[in-house]
Formats: sequence, structure tokens, C-alpha cells
Amino acid sequence: MSTEKETKDSHEACPLGFDIGGMHCAACSSRIERVVSQLDGVDKVSVNLATAKAKVWAKPGDEDEVRREVMERVAKLGFSATPSKDEDASAQYEAAKAKALEDRRQRLGRLWPMLGFTVPLLIVSMGHMMGLSLPSWLEPHSSPRAFMLVQLLLTLPVVWLGRHFYIEGTAALLHKSPTMDSLVAVGTGAAFLYSLVNTVLGLLGHDPVMRAMNLYYESCAVLLTMIEFGQFLEATARRKAGDAMGALMSLTPETALRLDPEDEAVPPEDVPVSALKAGDRLLVRPGSRVPVDGVVLTGKSAVDLSLLTGESIPVPVGPEDKLVAGSVNGEGSLTMRAEAVGQDTRLARIIRLVREAQGSKAPIARLADRVSFYFVPAVMVFALLAALAWLIFSSEPVTTPLSVFVAVLVMACPCAMGLATPMSIMVGTGRGAQLGVLIKNGAALEQAGRITTLAVDKTGTLTTGKPVLTGISVLSADGSATDGVVDGLAEKDLLTLAAALEARSEHPLALALINAGRERGCPPCPVDDVDVSPGLGIAGTVGLNNQKYVVAVGNRAFMKERGLEVPGTADAQLAALAEAGQTPLLLSVGARLAGILALADALRPESPAVVARLHEMGVRVVMLTGDNERTARAVAREAGVDEVAAGLLPAEKAGYVRRLQSEGQVVGMVGDGINDAPALALADVGMAVGTGVDVSAEAGDIVLMRGGMGAVLTALSLSRATMRNIRENLGWAFGYNILGLPVAAGLLHIFGGPMLSPMLAGTAMALSSVSVVTNALRLRFFKITS
Repeated sequence: MSTEKETKDSHEACPLGFDIGGMHCAACSSRIERVVSQLDGVDKVSVNLATAKAKVWAKPGDEDEVRREVMERVAKLGFSATPSKDEDASAQYEAAKAKALEDRRQRLGRLWPMLGFTVPLLIVSMGHMMGLSLPSWLEPHSSPRAFMLVQLLLTLPVVWLGRHFYIEGTAALLHKSPTMDSLVAVGTGAAFLYSLVNTVLGLLGHDPVMRAMNLYYESCAVLLTMIEFGQFLEATARRKAGDAMGALMSLTPETALRLDPEDEAVPPEDVPVSALKAGDRLLVRPGSRVPVDGVVLTGKSAVDLSLLTGESIPVPVGPEDKLVAGSVNGEGSLTMRAEAVGQDTRLARIIRLVREAQGSKAPIARLADRVSFYFVPAVMVFALLAALAWLIFSSEPVTTPLSVFVAVLVMACPCAMGLATPMSIMVGTGRGAQLGVLIKNGAALEQAGRITTLAVDKTGTLTTGKPVLTGISVLSADGSATDGVVDGLAEKDLLTLAAALEARSEHPLALALINAGRERGCPPCPVDDVDVSPGLGIAGTVGLNNQKYVVAVGNRAFMKERGLEVPGTADAQLAALAEAGQTPLLLSVGARLAGILALADALRPESPAVVARLHEMGVRVVMLTGDNERTARAVAREAGVDEVAAGLLPAEKAGYVRRLQSEGQVVGMVGDGINDAPALALADVGMAVGTGVDVSAEAGDIVLMRGGMGAVLTALSLSRATMRNIRENLGWAFGYNILGLPVAAGLLHIFGGPMLSPMLAGTAMALSSVSVVTNALRLRFFKITS
């Protein structure tokens, strides 16, 4: 639990952002993290290999000094660190996309000529193994000098095109921070220099035939070409990891139709969305996307939010209803008033959350970081020892130790290790956003997969969250129900008083009373001296028919707090309503109980099936609600919930979560982010229901953009799928090295098997990174199977 709480706390301060240049493997990112974290003014560092970005949490007041020191220290390591520009998420995405495309273009520009020289080099050097014969002027036994010179001339362009491996790898070695490029530079450089020495000696007449038969030019060229090819495939695959982000970016149209504020007869003007301001009147034509957040002024239609929230059913809208940027208008034409534009729209906030999540790290990544930090230096030592062992203790020719040295170095490049975790997080969080689940950081993503107990609020999660008024009972002085008028107040009068008072509340039950009052023609009334008690009720003074009434609406505890006892006859009615699964609210006028308002919140159709699926996943489901116990248990029975705690205040919900944690449970809490804020903050993973598309960036580690248990199941299943994907990637990355290094060192040859060619080792290394990225991309197609 501490890991997640530390993550939440660390995000309260705004970190310094840096774009890191020159990283190619996990050794690079872990080295930067370790060195920068040792700076005096730094609290915490996170370097992400997949996004090539770093976040540095500086101590208060040290920001400018830390920024300068980070840039200097990273430069000394052979990398570059430039402060991230303060751009919106769209601009950052486009910049990253352009950079990725340019990197891919440059790699492709190098790859083709490298292949053009490497293929004929392979034919010249190894054609005889494939039954190909060389002309006499090129045959090594008859023309060894020509044979050596042609190979050298074909290798030099490949080495020149791959010079970045040597430049960056050598710089990292000189800075005592060897990386993947260092392994490539040392391995291929050793093969090239050995071959070059043989070539020079052969040209000078020192046994040219023997020298010609001991060249490794093809190993050097093929290794450089295959690694470049592998990085090209990796760059191509990594670009697809941003598809979900690109889909979100594409939801906002580039232009909007702005209406003239003075003259409605003037045709609408087509203007860039960036030019819109709050208060502008806009026309939204049928089939077009809503450009900004706002409210409908005229017209009726239905809007499709599927790409934004995962909700497949269009939502009807009319005057005074909210519209959200990125949603698709149906068949009706609408005019709207812009309320939130630019980076203030809900879509922009969603994109920011996804981008921050994709740049975060999961705790499981620390394993790869720790291993990678020591891995490259250890491999260099291992390669040298393996080569010396073959040279000293075997009768093999000198080419064997060289082959072992090169094969071990190129086999061990830790690219796959560094990409295993961040690629899965990037794709998983992007897919979650497409499904209406915003996961704010890698720690939350990892912890959600470990949840053993899920605490859920009743309203809006297990139920539809849209309760309706089912009946009103007018109470006489003894608490019995009556059909008449009591103290001059009839049934409609009681509803009028309750609806007027609840108009000052945001509780779902309040909305039910407001809607009922509107449907039954209750007039608006002035309200003063409002007093809201969260989880209990609301009280105030309401004016009706030229009289002022002190009115209170709430549960039994609220009435008791106000000094009102519930008579036995009324108590029996409350019990009957609760037993039927309805929520009764007590209404008091003045100093006595005047009525009972019965409300019902229907169980969501999918709730029982989802709870059953959670049980299959080994997750216990507990309902925490402020509703009365009989009503809560009736809903729990229907939904199949394991345990019920009813009549809880917000602080008591947090206490219940703490008790579950003390029992050793990993607790997830699902709530609305308002009354449930204490419990959400205390839970190992807080899941805030964003009611439709209302995204709260503050409440919870995960935001569910549409209510219901279906969204909860999506969040937990996606987390488990992503963590399974990460473990597969790490298993492949570590397993590849654990199995590959002994083979590269010649273990099989000791028992009569073949030696591993450096070319095959390089090919396997390149493909290992591609396999990890490709496996992560499978998460793009994640969906919950029935």
C-alpha cells in the first residue's frame, strides 16, 4: 500500500519535465535515474525509455538549480536533457509523432544502403557454403588479396552508416556508463579490427591465404545491419503504441461554426476551434463533432459518446443539456453556448491524464531497472572471461575466442528489458481510455490487478444512479399515513417543499425529487438558511403560499439529530419500503414529521453478472452505503454482493476500508469522488465514477468515465491483462539472456554442439526487442470476453 500512497503524494508536486536524447536501452534510463537521483536538490526521478522523457521532483525552492544540474549531469553521461516545452497535450503528441516518424525515416535511409552492401558481402564471404562459386580473380585461394580488399571495401560503408553505434557507445564507455551501443561498438569493433589486422598482414605477404580465411567482416556488417533493422522494426511498432492517443486527439474537429452574437440571420462563420471563447454561440450540424464543452440552447438530437466513454448508446439532448467536446451529433441540428474551450475541455483533461499515465512507471519496472544498471558492465566482463577461457583452456583456433567475445556482447543487449514495462503501460492505458477507463499512473495499473476486496458504493455503481420518486405518504400527528391534508399541507405541497430544498443539493436522490416536482408542476419556491449534512440530509427555510416553513429532508439519523423521533406506525412503513428495496426519506415541517418520500433506484441489469465474474476472479465485493440497512440488503441480495455495511457516513466508509486493509486485503474503492473522497484516498486503488464524462482529476487513481459495475470489471480485467503482458515481456527478456548468454559463450560446443555465430546472436537480439513491443501491442485489442 505504501508504494501507491507514495505515488499519490509525489504527484501533488509538479515535477520538472525533460526530453532525453540518446537513450537506446534500459541501461541508459536506469543510469540516468541513478545519477540524477543523487543530486542534492532532487527528491525523486523517473525516466521512461518508451517516451524518452524524464520527470524530476525537486525540493521546494531548488527548481532552477536542479534544472541546470540535471542538464549538466545528463550531458556528462553522454545523453542530452532539454526542459520539456510547456505545450498542450495535442502539441506534445504531434511533436512526439513527428520525431518518431523522422527517426524511422532516418533509420530506413540508412538501412537500405546497409543492406545493399551487406548482401554482396555475404555472397563473397560465405557463398561457397551455399554452393556458389566465385570467379578466379576473387577466389580466396587463388586471389586472397582481392578477396580481402573487396570485403573491406564492402564493409567500410556499412561501418560508416552505422557510425552512431560507435560514437554513442564509445562516449558512454568513456563516461563509465556503458549502454547497448557500447556492447555493439565493442563487439563489432573487435570483429572489424581483427579482420583489418589480418587484411593488412595479408597484403604485406604474411600468409595471405590463411589471413583471407580468417576474416570477420561479414559478422561486423551483418550485425550492424540486423541491429539497425531490428531498431527500425521496433520504431515502427512503437509508433503504433500511440494509436489510442491519436484516436483521442482526432475527436476534436479543427473548425467550428460560430454564430453572429448580434444577428441570427447572418450565416455562421467557419473558424478554427483554437479561436473560440467561452460564451460563443455555435451551430452543430447533424453528423458533426461537438467542438467544445457547452450547453444546448436550441434543438433536439442524440449525441454519440462511444469513442469518448465507451458508452455505445447515444444520449438524447435538448435545451439546457450539457454537450461534451468530441461527441458526435446525431440527426438533429443544435445551437450551443461554449462554456469550456481549449485545454479546459473534458476531452483535453482526459488526454492529459492518459499522457501522464503513459509516461509513468509501474513498481514492477524497478526490477528491470536494477538489473539493467549492472547488466551491461557484467556482460562485458563475462564476454572477456569467456573469450579468455577459450583462448587458454582449449585448442580451438584464435578465431573461436573472438567469435565468443563478439557473440556474447551482441547477444546481451538489454533493449527488451527496458521496453518490457513501459510499452505495456503505454498501450494498456491508451486502450483503457478508449474503453472509458482512465488509469492515472503505472502504480495504480499494477495495484488494481492485485485487488482482493472491492468496496462499492450502491448508488450509481450497482444501481443506475437515477432514482425516481415512487410514492409520498402524508403523516398525521401519530405517524400514520393519511390521504388528506395535514396542517394545511397536501401531498403536492410536501413535494413542492422537498423539491425546492433539494434543488440546493447535488445528491442523486435530490435530483429524483427535483425531477418529480418538475413533472407534477410544483412551483419554484425561495429557499434560505440551507444547512447540508453529508450522508444525512438537508434543511432550510422554504417559502410557499406566502408562508415560510422550516423544512428538513433526510434519514432517520438526521431527524434524530434534529430532535424528532419516528413514531411506531411510521417506523413500520419505513421498514416495509426498505424491505422492498426502496429508499425512504423523512420530511419534517416545523417541529414534526410530515411525510415519507419513497424512492427507488433500479439495479443495473449487468450488476449481478459482473459481480459473479468478480467472484470468479477471486475478488470479494462489499457494499458500503449511507442508505438504510434493509434497502441495502435488498439490493445486495439481488446483485449477489458478499457483504453489506449500511448507514455509513463518509468518514465511516474510510474506517471500513482501513479495517479491511488491516485484515491483509488489497482494497479497491469505487465511489463518486465527493462523499466517498476519504475512502477513495485511503483505499489501495480508488476508482472515481465520473458520471458520464465528468472527469475528476483529483479523486481516485482510476476514473471510470461511465458508471456501473461494467466499468469496474473493465478496469480490473485490463489491469490484470496488462500486468500479465508485462510479466510475459520480462520473462521473454530475462529468459532470452539467461538462455542465450551460455550458448553464445560456447556451452553447446563444449559438448560437441555448434558455436553460436555472432550474426545469429545479433539477429536474435534485434528480434527480442521487436517481440516485446509486438506482444505489448496485443493490448490494443483487449476486450472483456463473455
